Amino acid sequence: MSPNNSKLVLASKSPRRVELLKKIFPQFEVAPSYIEEVLDIGLRPEDNARNIARAKAESIAPDFPDCWVIGADTLVTLDNEIFQKPEDEKDAERILNRLQGREHLVITGVCVVGPEKTIDKPITSKVKIKPLTEKEIKDYIATGEPMDKAGAYAIQQKGSFMVRSFSGSKTNIIGLPLDELKTLLKKTRYPYAT
Repeated sequence: MSPNNSKLVLASKSPRRVELLKKIFPQFEVAPSYIEEVLDIGLRPEDNARNIARAKAESIAPDFPDCWVIGADTLVTLDNEIFQKPEDEKDAERILNRLQGREHLVITGVCVVGPEKTIDKPITSKVKIKPLTEKEIKDYIATGEPMDKAGAYAIQQKGSFMVRSFSGSKTNIIGLPLDELKTLLKKTRYPYAT
């Protein structure tokens, strides 16, 4: 699929984001951004997510000058601590021990770089994790699922067992808030946004 007939480009290699975007736009180009995702500890989590999403989209946009490029970055935060993807199994265990029994925020920064304008926005959802036993945490980590997920869990897969409740956009928690993305695409005059 060439970018000339898709006009929409996703600057991400995340299979979750690809699947989500397909739900609203079946045709688009995937062009992963390989920027280094650096957090600025002086900024709020919302601003970090937004800045990284923008950097991803802007790193790809020059290769697709007449297209709409989507960048996204998801962070999990609790008590002003930001949890990205775990570095290893021990880190995944540390993250899940911090989140269990508590309510945390999931923030996805979304950026659309269009031919005429660029807009970005952070979207926030809340997730409450039930109290977990050491065995539940270790068994879940053994599935391998937490290793490429911000916050070390997936609400839409095996990790759903640990979620007591959530509020806000579920697609945001998975990694791409679809309703909000449609709004951003409209604002950047994407012709197929409804």
